[in-house]
Amino acid sequence: MIRLPDDSEGQEGFVPLAEINVTPMVDVMLVLLIIFMVATPLMVAGVRVDLPKSASAAPLDRDKPVVVNVLPDGGLLLDSQQVPPGGLIAAVTAALAGVPGRPVYVAGDKGAAYGRVIEVIDSLAQGGIARVVLVADRDAAAWADQTAHDHAGHD
Repeated sequence: MIRLPDDSEGQEGFVPLAEINVTPMVDVMLVLLIIFMVATPLMVAGVRVDLPKSASAAPLDRDKPVVVNVLPDGGLLLDSQQVPPGGLIAAVTAALAGVPGRPVYVAGDKGAAYGRVIEVIDSLAQGGIARVVLVADRDAAAWADQTAHDHAGHD
């Protein structure tokens, strides 16, 4: 604590300086702001699924999509949450609540059995979910070849 001389007493008395230095606090707050700005996009990333490549793959809707991930071991994730066996329809119906026309995206890992992906699509159809979309990564080389071929045919 810093004490300054008090001239009113006429002796060597000191009065405490009661000012708060806000510069270090502002520095800490700015560092925290930068940390959160960098970390926030990383928290939204979700589950990593190794999708197959496709020349005709289109980007997902801008609205928050309902994504069912089929893992290589056959397990299911709905929006990064594990889905218990037999609970897929209830979980997807709850996720679609309020917007019945939204599509459900099925992202099957390349290592997942094809039959398991078909089982998921079939159970969604039996549960009354009509709009099911398969998700794939765009294969840039194949897409460029297809685009060049399409434009060559129209000249």
